[in-house]
Amino acid sequence: MHTAASFYATRRGQVAARLLCQRMAAIWPDGTSGHTLGLGYAHPFLPLWDRPDRPCVSARLDTHVTRDAQPWQGRDCIVNGTHLPFDDLQFDRIVMIHALEVSEDKNSLLRQVWKVLKDDGRLLLVVPNRAGLWAHADNSPFGQGTPFSRRQISRWLADACFRAERHEDALYAPPAGPCPAAPLGVVEWTGRNLFPRLGGVCMIEAIKDIYAAVPTRPATLVPAGLRLRPARIFSRNATSRRQPRDMQNT
Repeated sequence: MHTAASFYATRRGQVAARLLCQRMAAIWPDGTSGHTLGLGYAHPFLPLWDRPDRPCVSARLDTHVTRDAQPWQGRDCIVNGTHLPFDDLQFDRIVMIHALEVSEDKNSLLRQVWKVLKDDGRLLLVVPNRAGLWAHADNSPFGQGTPFSRRQISRWLADACFRAERHEDALYAPPAGPCPAAPLGVVEWTGRNLFPRLGGVCMIEAIKDIYAAVPTRPATLVPAGLRLRPARIFSRNATSRRQPRDMQNT
């Protein structure tokens, strides 16, 4: 149950995948154009955007949670998070799920994602919510690795030159016990309205902040005529100090 493939093969995993697919489809509708990369373990979610004219690619991280799985339609590979085997500016959309929380070098992984994403591309990041129940249940991949709060994930993205534009919580169904008797749509609607910050996962849509390294204030220009001469630190006058008059009288 610790691996993503075994979890999504269960009934609870299928329910979780269906709920997350509904939220992902609302954020990125079917008309989304361009090539999409699924990083981490995105097999249950890539059919949302996979089309013959714009096929999706799956890249599973080499971790104990995402390594063991069947290849996805011949467009699947296992990658190292510190060096993705793709060209720069190759993908229009990148979906990261079961990736950042299980990565040992989170900053390097986000920087690699920044490189392979186009300048006008978008990143959809799904991470376990520290305040939710799924992060504290180890019977799913959401209970493995490091959970995040909204402020923490925003800082991680900002350090990697991303700018978060949309935050949503999802997966309000309980991670253990019997599945709710009420329809799952009602459970999700109730959770979003009554407990908006207690969802099982945080879903963040981010874009590349290509001006993150540019200073916000222009540099101060000093005219040539107003330049100050360098201070002479060791140019003290060799003449002796004049003693006070009262000391001379003594």
